[in-house]
Amino acid sequence: MAAKRNILITGGAGFIGSHVVRHFVTHYPHYHIVNLDKLTYAGNLDNLRDVESCSNYTFVQGDICDFEAVLALMKGHRIDGIIHLAAESHVDRSISNPFEFAQTNVIGTLSLLQAAHHYWESLPERYEGKRFYHISTDEVYGALELGSGMFREDTPYAPHSPYSASKASSDHFVRAFHDTYGMPTVISNCSNNYGPNQYPEKLIPLFIQNICEGKPLPVYGKGENVRDWLYVEDHARAIDLIFHKGGVAETYNIGGNNEWRNIDLIHLLIKEVDLQLGNEEGHSLPLISYVTDRAGHDLRYAIDSSKLQRELGWRPSLQFEEGIRRTVAWYLNENRNKKE
Repeated sequence: MAAKRNILITGGAGFIGSHVVRHFVTHYPHYHIVNLDKLTYAGNLDNLRDVESCSNYTFVQGDICDFEAVLALMKGHRIDGIIHLAAESHVDRSISNPFEFAQTNVIGTLSLLQAAHHYWESLPERYEGKRFYHISTDEVYGALELGSGMFREDTPYAPHSPYSASKASSDHFVRAFHDTYGMPTVISNCSNNYGPNQYPEKLIPLFIQNICEGKPLPVYGKGENVRDWLYVEDHARAIDLIFHKGGVAETYNIGGNNEWRNIDLIHLLIKEVDLQLGNEEGHSLPLISYVTDRAGHDLRYAIDSSKLQRELGWRPSLQFEEGIRRTVAWYLNENRNKKE
């Protein structure tokens, strides 16, 4: 018989978190999944309407920075595993309000670590059968030149924005709790995600919406910045594998092996949205407008996920064009539903 577990997923009402919650609730009916989310601007319980009534799912509204509340939650639900996704993640917002990012991403992670440390250390079995899984970002590694290599798990950290600096700091705290207390931790660093439920401040949903409304598509600089894109459901599958089979104190990079210049991605979005709206090809190209590049805008990110593929057998499942097709269809359907 499969082992019963009580898993705390933080930030589970957000973009990536909602996909992870849904994956665990539906694939592991013998688990009890507790979703802790503060429900800030980026959290939306509508993302989880299809699982909210499941008997193995509990939602708790709360702040990861509230140590006493987190500790009480862990004790009350007898949490033996944590998948930590809750974070402020928008670079532009971090530039205008770095304190908020330090509070949530650094202090919030430390609060979770300390609560897990206090609770698990109080149990007879201590850390046996426990796991603290911290989801991070490829941005902690800094930036790459065009045509150079890719980020590996042993790439030195060189964050350039307040957002990536806050995530790098939280990564260090997670590793420190393993080294100091023996807590069974694991970290993954992922490339840019896309797919359903993403908050519309991010590039892909924002530009889909702008194309639909005939609004400008603001492109930083010349659009030459390169990102590696991964479909969010493939990320959720990777998180499942790493949580269950990843090595203690290991780091795994998760990437789509799918690099696109921003301007080429925007042209693909325009082509797909126009196609699904029934517009003539190229109809929305005049919406592109070039704007001054933002401060600290890293030129290129690229993830080498060969360790994850080699050791745990993970592979991305979707070609990018198919993922974009599904994503555009989802947002257009959402727009139609809102108008009805």
